[in-house]
Amino acid sequence: MPSSSHSPGSHSAGSHFASLHSASLHSASLYFARFSDGKTAAARNAQIRFDLSGLEIAAEDPIERYRWPYDTLRAGEPIRPLSVDVLLSSAATPGATLFIPGSQFASELARRAPHLTAKAERWRHARPWIIGAGAVAAFFAFLAVSGWSPIRTLASVLPQSWRDRLGTATIQSIAEDKKRCTDTAGIAALEKLTTRLAAAAGNGTTFKVTVVDWSLLNAFAAPGNHIVMTKGLIEKAGSPDEVAGVLAHEMGHGIELHPETGIIRAVGLAAAVELMLGGTGGTLANLGLVLAQLGYTRVAEREADRHALELLKQSGISQQGLLDFFKRVQKMEGDNEVAKAIKGLDMLRTHPPTEQRAELIRRQASYPSTPALDAANWEALKGVCSKTETAG
Repeated sequence: MPSSSHSPGSHSAGSHFASLHSASLHSASLYFARFSDGKTAAARNAQIRFDLSGLEIAAEDPIERYRWPYDTLRAGEPIRPLSVDVLLSSAATPGATLFIPGSQFASELARRAPHLTAKAERWRHARPWIIGAGAVAAFFAFLAVSGWSPIRTLASVLPQSWRDRLGTATIQSIAEDKKRCTDTAGIAALEKLTTRLAAAAGNGTTFKVTVVDWSLLNAFAAPGNHIVMTKGLIEKAGSPDEVAGVLAHEMGHGIELHPETGIIRAVGLAAAVELMLGGTGGTLANLGLVLAQLGYTRVAEREADRHALELLKQSGISQQGLLDFFKRVQKMEGDNEVAKAIKGLDMLRTHPPTEQRAELIRRQASYPSTPALDAANWEALKGVCSKTETAG
């Protein structure tokens, strides 16, 4: 309710407002205005004065007084530095408007009620976008901290038969010109080692390991829990525990669905599904190259290393073999000629610094262990490529 004094018959009051109107032309504290109560079409003269928390308004004919707090004011147009008049309304007097000419009043009002300025108006328009952008940034920050990945979630609900087709296509693509190692005793020894490690993963998890006749020291995980190991890796290993350590690392990639998520991210879900359903075309032909070029993030590599340590521990295989392998890799990293020879799928390209990975193993507590393979099976595994066949 506005505070008002209404005395239309008072001659002295009328003279008082007339004198105020005249004084406003010479006073910095009083401003002339036109007041409309919103109930009638006529506008009336009024005097305005600033106080600490609002505008004091004295309207003429009839005499009425109003007080509009600054926080209730609304401007017809935002106040700008060069504004020469202001049209105001207030929640304190619904429907009423006040028109005040003069740049001095506009400047003073902008100082006392900054929410009426053009700058504040721009901020009000920008704020939802800023808040929205902040919310999006916070969402992705949460994803980064929590480790949740929508692509990984998609990969986790794909049928195993689809993932298996994608893994088979990947291996055929990347090792299309390489022969498969097929020595019966060697394959049996590898399956024994694979079964021992996979049992430690639990939930009936299984892996299929293919050995290719390739001198490159390498191993990689493909979709559908497929793993490829090279002849060069087995021949250069100093013990079955080294092979077990590398195999456990690639199993870690499979457990985390890194191959599936990497390919879906690279070629898109639709193309990946087409490949899983047996599609053909250029993407299928280059699928191995796609996987090779993707590599894995260092976060993914560390996840795979942690899985490897856990699988080795649960299967009772010493982690020293994996440490020995990292020492071998460190030596290779210092050999420029070897570094030049390792291309494409080299294990050194995207992994964390080898010294960091070795240090992680050194910090692990010791536990009872037995060799990954006995002497006879280790010899058989080293000869797995004594027989080969061309991939069909």
